[in-house]
Amino acid sequence: MPDKNESDIIIGMNKQQISLTTQNRLIISGLILSTILIVAIAVFAIFNIQKKLNLGYQNFGQIVSKVLAIESSELASDLPEQKLYETLKNHADKIVQTHNDIVFIEFRNAEGNLVYKTDLKTDSSQKIPNIIVSSPMITSDNTNSGSVTVGLSGNIISQISSTTRASLLFVFTVAWVVFAFVILINTYLITRELRILQKGVQKISSGEFGYKIQENEVSSEVKELFNAFNNMSNRLHLYEEQNIEQLTLEKNKLEAILMSIANGVVVCDNNDNVVLVNNHAQKLLELEENQMLNNKIQQYIDTEGHYCFRDKIEEFKDTPIEEMENKPLEFNIQVDKRVIKSIISPMFTTRNKDYVGYIIVLIDMTKEAEMDAMRSTFISNVSHELRTPVTVLRSYIDTLYNYGNEFDYETQKEFIGTINQEIIRLNRMVNDILDFSRMEANAQMEKSLNSIYEVVDGCVNQVQPLTKDHNLKITVDKQEGIPEFLFNFDGIERALTNLLSNAIKYSPDNGEIHVSLKTLNDDVEITVSDQGCGIAPEYQKKIFDRFYRVENNIHTIKGTGLGLHLVKQTIEKYHQGKVFVKSEPGKGSTFGFIIPTKVTADEKTLV
Repeated sequence: MPDKNESDIIIGMNKQQISLTTQNRLIISGLILSTILIVAIAVFAIFNIQKKLNLGYQNFGQIVSKVLAIESSELASDLPEQKLYETLKNHADKIVQTHNDIVFIEFRNAEGNLVYKTDLKTDSSQKIPNIIVSSPMITSDNTNSGSVTVGLSGNIISQISSTTRASLLFVFTVAWVVFAFVILINTYLITRELRILQKGVQKISSGEFGYKIQENEVSSEVKELFNAFNNMSNRLHLYEEQNIEQLTLEKNKLEAILMSIANGVVVCDNNDNVVLVNNHAQKLLELEENQMLNNKIQQYIDTEGHYCFRDKIEEFKDTPIEEMENKPLEFNIQVDKRVIKSIISPMFTTRNKDYVGYIIVLIDMTKEAEMDAMRSTFISNVSHELRTPVTVLRSYIDTLYNYGNEFDYETQKEFIGTINQEIIRLNRMVNDILDFSRMEANAQMEKSLNSIYEVVDGCVNQVQPLTKDHNLKITVDKQEGIPEFLFNFDGIERALTNLLSNAIKYSPDNGEIHVSLKTLNDDVEITVSDQGCGIAPEYQKKIFDRFYRVENNIHTIKGTGLGLHLVKQTIEKYHQGKVFVKSEPGKGSTFGFIIPTKVTADEKTLV
């Protein structure tokens, strides 16, 4: 009688055999979807063909009635009533007898009275006409002498429709069979190599070291994988033949690797005792050397005073080992404002697959968590910032469009001025986002000989309209004699415009903004000083980070948080320069950058 472990293994194997794999479910789902699609296409095609056939048959009946009307008009012209009846009767009976699809023919005079109607055919399938059409009988002098009504059985169209449906169903059935066959063959060819490799892994896991996969009819990539497997199997065979000292040496090497890898690793036995903690794990968990060894992992307390591993270890133990082996338990802990992703995976012996403990891998996700928070804030800010100017533009333009004639010139000018400011604001935000995307994509942009004076003058003139609302004054101090040098004109212009725009945003009414241009040895320094609220020292280190924005009690200026980051990227990464900020709360800020003038003529930079 098998023990409990053997019973569990047998039950697990039976469940694995009964349950469908993900790949089989995908194949079955694909076949079902393809069947539904092919059936839908077939029904649609049959419906449209039937519709076209019915329309054509209707037109055919109309043509038959018109031809019969013309022939009858010619035959009945200038005939007495008795002769007319006989003539139409003979003509109609002859046509009905010689055409299987015509059920009856009916003649009426100009007053609508019945002149003659043929008897319905005795065939039961033709007693009730499918289509009835009528045409007037027009004489040579364009007078209406009556009408002809023709009843058509529809036998021909029924036969054509049946043949068409059968043909289409046959074609679509063959197409489905071919499609399903191709999918199954392709799946078989793909999984065949995996089954070969799986068999080899099973041989290795059962202790049959040295087992080699002998298979040549595979792709070159898989052949390399098989060669690597054979090499691994051979090495395992060699390891098996080594003595205990060599195995101990390999164990020490493995521990050395675990101790030196970048991620934290904590190894626990099946009694939850910590048997190994590598250096990075000690740093992440803020442990002293050997502090946790031989202690239970549940006793670890984070900076908040919580037993952060206790509940997760219990959850890990309550989950079936097979499930944890396929999907390790993942969760986050927080140690001294550091977000650490923890992954718990079970450990097994090589030969018998006996459970011997578990490994906890620790990954520092602090930067990723900060970036996620910054991205969420950035998306929220951009959504709000884009919606605000669009709403203002829509309302102002709608007002001007509907009531513009009722406003005087000054009011219209005020409206247009507001619209212009919102468009400039919207354009600036879009440009920031596009510049950020280009920098993230590392697009190329070349440097060329340009005058730094043109950049400064152009940027100052460009932002002058923004100073009128707050009555700001921009003064410029330029050192003379700076020659042209290599730089990217558009990039430096965007950087300086960004600094000027920020200075205008944060300057008080009736304030002054000072722009300085001078040389420092072989470098050029440009600064922009304002009289705004200033920036606290703790914020100045992060002010150039992407998505980072400083909010205070004086200013809550909205923005994307990309402007100063773009300045830093343009100057430092793409011009090998330097950005800086000097500021004190309540005393304004000075932003600036330094760019070198000595660069080679063929130098290119990524933007």
